[in-house]
Amino acid sequence: MEPTVITEESNTPIGQMCIDVFGKGWGSFKIAHMSTGDKIGVEMFKFKNNEAPKDFEYWKTSTFHFCVQDPDIEGLVAKIVEHGGKQRMPIREYYPGEKPYKMCYVEDPFGLIFEVYSHSYELTYSQGAY
Repeated sequence: MEPTVITEESNTPIGQMCIDVFGKGWGSFKIAHMSTGDKIGVEMFKFKNNEAPKDFEYWKTSTFHFCVQDPDIEGLVAKIVEHGGKQRMPIREYYPGEKPYKMCYVEDPFGLIFEVYSHSYELTYSQGAY
């Protein structure tokens, strides 16, 4: 998917999802999606306030998030919460009324944030727009 600018607004599913995840005040960011031949998706984010580290500070670096796929997204999110995790946003549809693709950001009991998708990364982003 071509690099896309996401703007802070609540009129689109992607705008609302980003407010759910990042809170308010982020303004806009660029995102690009890539997919490997073995169906692994990679998202790259560029926020206005990104900072390039001067030195490698291993204790400050981390993965922002990863994603798992489960066709029973509601059931998996419920299990995560049942086992001490958190649901960080409502389960949302990217293409309401058009496609049944759902997603949700969650947090495990140790504080690691990740996404749950109902469908594959490739299907979700194959049309190249939100």
